Amino acid sequence: MTPGSVEPHSENRLYVLVTGANSGLGFATCCRLVDEFLETRPLSQSLTLIFTTRDSKKSQDTISRLRLHLHKRAQRLKALSDTRITFQPEQLDLTSLRSVQELSKKLLSALPSLDATILNAGYGGFTGLNWPVAIWTILTGFPHSVTWPTYKLSGVGYVTKPQHGSTASDSNEPPLAKVFCSNVFGHYLLCHNLVPLLSRPRHTSPNRGRIIWISSLEAYASSFSLTDLQGLHSPAAYESSKRLTDILALTASLPSTKPWTDSFLSTPPSAENAKKPKIYVTHPGICATAIIALPLLLQWAMTLAFYFARLVGSPWHTVSAYKGACAPVWVALASQSQLDSMEEEGGAGKWGSGVDQMGEERVMRTEVEGWGYGGRVGDVGGRGRKGRRRDVRDLTGREREAFEDDGRAAWREMEGLRMEWEGRLRWAG
Repeated sequence: MTPGSVEPHSENRLYVLVTGANSGLGFATCCRLVDEFLETRPLSQSLTLIFTTRDSKKSQDTISRLRLHLHKRAQRLKALSDTRITFQPEQLDLTSLRSVQELSKKLLSALPSLDATILNAGYGGFTGLNWPVAIWTILTGFPHSVTWPTYKLSGVGYVTKPQHGSTASDSNEPPLAKVFCSNVFGHYLLCHNLVPLLSRPRHTSPNRGRIIWISSLEAYASSFSLTDLQGLHSPAAYESSKRLTDILALTASLPSTKPWTDSFLSTPPSAENAKKPKIYVTHPGICATAIIALPLLLQWAMTLAFYFARLVGSPWHTVSAYKGACAPVWVALASQSQLDSMEEEGGAGKWGSGVDQMGEERVMRTEVEGWGYGGRVGDVGGRGRKGRRRDVRDLTGREREAFEDDGRAAWREMEGLRMEWEGRLRWAG
């Protein structure tokens, strides 16, 4: 296949989009998608994996490594042919709304449908570590301190380049926070644009299109404020963006957010029998990736600390990105009936990649401040459960109400921001 082309539609072909696929969790997610698809789906089915990187050089490097991975995997599985998998590289810069719009238009014209988007790409904005705090908390609070760290240092006030290609002062353009745009808003705009593909019905499948956000264990409630939705003035912009991700995803199906989620998930009047996509949130546990630049020796020390945390009982230290990809890949490939029944039983949840002491992967519900495990007051399933933050208590009615209020306000603000920027982009041509 040539770059930018996608083969014709087939009822037996699955289409999945993964952003930020050139390294770390994104690349591992692509590899795991390939592996689990080949192992679990019938020979009659095939997969088109559309992945994004920031430039063509990274795309070519990524597709070469993915093809090598596929070739090795297909050899081991013998009877399963690597011809069932098609890779489609695309370029995307989530801090450029022009880039988001261009990719959206391209995919809308090239794809017959889209089964899932895995929103992995992101930017940390970290500048280093507060070493005195890091050393003290690791010595006195291990493994909690390497699961929910409070010693990362972040830049404050980082903004994207002007979206109109000039200076913000010339265009009267309001600033867009870089971490917010990369982690949340760029993906938000992309998914809204792709709703027609995600909503397109399949006659042979009851599944619905899936918008799969990748969040973090570090989505602290204390890091987020509705008065600074973009985290522009926050000393913890990354954590703020992940808290916003949790709030948006977990409240997406509530009646109180419906006016704005209906707008976000709207399809053209010409779309027949459209099935509204479902929104999910996942996280990879704790992976030893390079989201913070560290000298090689310290990188090794961090990895060893993560393995030791797993050995002493932490269920969240997946360490490898491949194990961290367990939850998002599971949500992408699970049957709709399985996902629906689990949410009916336990409520909408944040699905995390977990491991046992031997490193065997599993998908686990994750407690969220103000939401609990499924947004249900009185659910005491967390008591005695591994993987709880030590300062988190069982969900109360007041906390649940405040979380829903935040969700309603966040959806309203995000839809307002989307419409504002769409208008600005149209005005600028």
